Amino acid sequence: MWRAIAIFLIGGVFGTAFGFAAAIFVYPFLFPPPEAMETLTAEERTGLVASGRFIHANPSDPIHHGKGNVTVYARVVHLDSDFAVGPGPAFHVYLVPKDQVRQSSDVRDTMFVDLGRLRAFKGSQKYTIPAGVDLKAYPSVVIWCAQFGVLISPADLKLEK
Repeated sequence: MWRAIAIFLIGGVFGTAFGFAAAIFVYPFLFPPPEAMETLTAEERTGLVASGRFIHANPSDPIHHGKGNVTVYARVVHLDSDFAVGPGPAFHVYLVPKDQVRQSSDVRDTMFVDLGRLRAFKGSQKYTIPAGVDLKAYPSVVIWCAQFGVLISPADLKLEK
C-alpha cells in the first residue's frame, strides 16, 4: 500500500516537472509575442554605414535560426521588418569585431558591443549604438543567447561606399 502511494507521488512529481518543462518550450510557439514595428526617424536614417542579412549559421540545428535584413546607420542598428528568429530566453543584439561569424566560439572570444536585449522575435526593431564605437571595426551583427552562451543568428555586414 505505501509502496503504491510512493510510486504515485514520485510519478506525479516527475510528470509535473516534465509537463512544466514542455510547456516552457512550447508556450512561445502556441502564444507568440506580438511583432515589433519600430520605425526610424529621418535623423536616424542619416549616415548609412552598412547592411547585411541574418542567416541560419548551423543548418543541422533546428532551434537556433534567424533570417531577415539588418541596416546599420551612424547611431542605430535597425532590424528590418522581415527579421525573425526562433523563440528563446535572453536574446541580445551584439556588434562583433569579427567577420564570417559561424560558431559560438567566434563571439565568446571577442570584445563585442552589447546593444541590448532583443525586444521581439519578429519585426522591425532599432538599437542605439553607444558613442565612440567605430562601426568599421565591427563587420558583424549577431543575435546571441546570453543565458546559454549560444549563437542564434549572425549577419555579415557589407560596408556602404
